[in-house]
Amino acid sequence: MSQIHSFLEEQKISEVEAIIPDMAGIARGKIMPAEKYAEDEGMRLPEGIFLQTVTGEWPTDDAVINPMEIDIDLVGDPNSIRLVPWAPEPTAQVIHDCFYDDGRVVPMSPRYLLRRVMELYAAKGWKPVVAPELEFFLVEPNVDADYPLKPPVGRSGRAEAGRQSYSIAAVNEFDPLFEDIYAYCEAQRIDIDTLIHEDGAGQMEINLIHGDPLELADQAFLFKRTAREAALRHKMYATFMAKPMADQPGSALHIHQSVVDAKTGQNIFSNAEGQPSKLFFAHIAGLQKFMPAAMSLFAPNVNSYRRITRYNMAPINVQWGYDNRTAGLRVPTSPPDARRVENRVAGADANPYLAIAASLACGYLGMVGNLTPTDPISSSAYEMPFSLPLTLAESLTQLRSNKKLVDIFGERFVAAYAAVKESEYDTFLRVISSWEREHLLLNV
Repeated sequence: MSQIHSFLEEQKISEVEAIIPDMAGIARGKIMPAEKYAEDEGMRLPEGIFLQTVTGEWPTDDAVINPMEIDIDLVGDPNSIRLVPWAPEPTAQVIHDCFYDDGRVVPMSPRYLLRRVMELYAAKGWKPVVAPELEFFLVEPNVDADYPLKPPVGRSGRAEAGRQSYSIAAVNEFDPLFEDIYAYCEAQRIDIDTLIHEDGAGQMEINLIHGDPLELADQAFLFKRTAREAALRHKMYATFMAKPMADQPGSALHIHQSVVDAKTGQNIFSNAEGQPSKLFFAHIAGLQKFMPAAMSLFAPNVNSYRRITRYNMAPINVQWGYDNRTAGLRVPTSPPDARRVENRVAGADANPYLAIAASLACGYLGMVGNLTPTDPISSSAYEMPFSLPLTLAESLTQLRSNKKLVDIFGERFVAAYAAVKESEYDTFLRVISSWEREHLLLNV
């Protein structure tokens, strides 16, 4: 806590936001005076905080939580402390790790799951490196959920009428907003590499500079909150829904991943001659074999699967290819020391800790199992069959039944995660949509 105390004193912090990411990637926790936070050296929250659904409910499966509704200890990670640049008074935010009273780690914590996967790599003398790319839409404020979303009005006074891929002018429409986003990110040590306009109307993408998976997951987690806060100040919404508008492409969380030797720092995806190594191909094979079973971590919501459609800028299978954006796994053109795989399956709505952990776990299983991938494709993967689950229910069934993934993630985590997502799915099924009323009411 000494590092955190020093930060609070140096920055003259008056309030602290003590936060944890829950299963959905929502920031939960407490806001308290800095003096009280420093005195308590952490805080306590109910264990069930990890089981709250995105709708604010709890699963009915009592087996996934202690029936006494116990508290857990939250310990601040000093590497995560950052300013809250939009706060009206000097405020810090600290991401916490979670423990039971006897010192055991809480296995349901998404942040711990990523640490757990990274420890598997470390035991082999490997260190994974990731670079997330996050897509999101800017939309007009929407206070009535029955109405579809619309692109916002930019400085020209007009909303985008069509798609503006890579348009500089379309980004310039929202310059005041992006100036705030850049300033907020700089204040929080969120290292944005590039900002582009994506294919959809009002759709943007930011690339984060590659680095340590936990640090990059923290940055992606904080960026979502940052974009929403900045957009609200400009009378817009920033949404990371996977498919927010029916006639627009979906939003992805692309994960570039590679592995280096922990001692030498050399990229082990390339051999001494600079050619792709056996471990590189095994990593791809692991992604191909296990990603369908891990799909609920890449596509965690019912809306996620609306994005997984043919010819719509999103993968439908686990084919791989060199510089092939139609495939679920793309190998970008790069020098040997930067050889990597881009996992294009995850949606922007995924919890970044869980998506990165799952992607690395699949690759790890391929490497330790010495698996062999299919041949790379040089045509459109959209012309090939679906090989990814198409519903949340199917995805959860595959996760529960995959022993290797359950062993890596832990039975307690898988049971808790599945219980949360099944509860959300059941809630969704109770909603009768306008499509059903329009087409079925008088016709069936």
